[in-house]
Amino acid sequence: MSILSEASGAPTQLQAALEIGVEQLSNNQSIPFQQYTKYTFAVDGFVFWVATGTTQMFDGSLHILTDRKQDEDQTLAANQLVFTAEEEVSQLNAIAPDTMWIGTWQTDSATLRVAFSSTGLNYQQAGLWHYRGFAVYPALASQLVASEDDLPSGPIVSNSLPIWLAQNSMAPVYPSFLVPDNIVPPYITAHIEPEETIALGAFPIYRWPGTTRPMPGPAPLHDLPSSQLMRDTVRLTMYGFTNESAIQFYVSLMEYSLNTDDFGFCNSPSIRDAKRTQVEIAAIAMKKTLEIHASYYQGTADAIARRLILSASVTTTV
Repeated sequence: MSILSEASGAPTQLQAALEIGVEQLSNNQSIPFQQYTKYTFAVDGFVFWVATGTTQMFDGSLHILTDRKQDEDQTLAANQLVFTAEEEVSQLNAIAPDTMWIGTWQTDSATLRVAFSSTGLNYQQAGLWHYRGFAVYPALASQLVASEDDLPSGPIVSNSLPIWLAQNSMAPVYPSFLVPDNIVPPYITAHIEPEETIALGAFPIYRWPGTTRPMPGPAPLHDLPSSQLMRDTVRLTMYGFTNESAIQFYVSLMEYSLNTDDFGFCNSPSIRDAKRTQVEIAAIAMKKTLEIHASYYQGTADAIARRLILSASVTTTV
């Protein structure tokens, strides 16, 4: 962030002129912001944001840029917004991985919920603060919920991820792309290549009719147990592990496979050193990877996920 310091006191002539301009452009606009709290399912690491009921109004001018996109699985109007405030919005500046403030902006055709991810190019003499972000994409709107009652009750993933999250005896294991902010080693991430989840069994086995769950409408839901022999390509990334501790973790996976038969090895994995640098300290991270082609039954992964639910339930960071 670019900031020029100045002595405290009355607004400068530049600041006063810019504030008048912002008020004229925005027509003295106020933007409502809703506070959300982060909820993480221990079972598969999925993140949801739950509204807390706390709202605040912030004065400023909101600029919008819309870029229409057409992909295989969505037609999207990506709305990028810049919120220019006359006063610093400490809630948006705070490094708070457990809470988030989302602004609401009403357009002609829709109500946008805007999450701000960055700020910068702010000069104290100007007395303006610029916050940039995108409206929440439609495909991710389900991750924002109104209350805890709207949280899903069961596992979300269909692959073997719960099996790997359960391998946390030496260090916490996180799903790829869902590692908590600024986590310090040792820790492990589990990444499953979506395109390389393949079926080894021709068809799933269903235990019909299962248990009927009442719901409004003509079509009831069923708790329908099913299972299919699958294979995943899993990349485990270890941070903060020495050679000895990495081997010990590998051995623990082999012992787990032999003792439980929850998954099997379809390849001969090897521990590999990876390079991650930071020029400021002229060092490389203690980073290792282990790639496993694992066979498993979907029913087994689901059972492990439900055991994790019973043991850990929802992890909330309020």
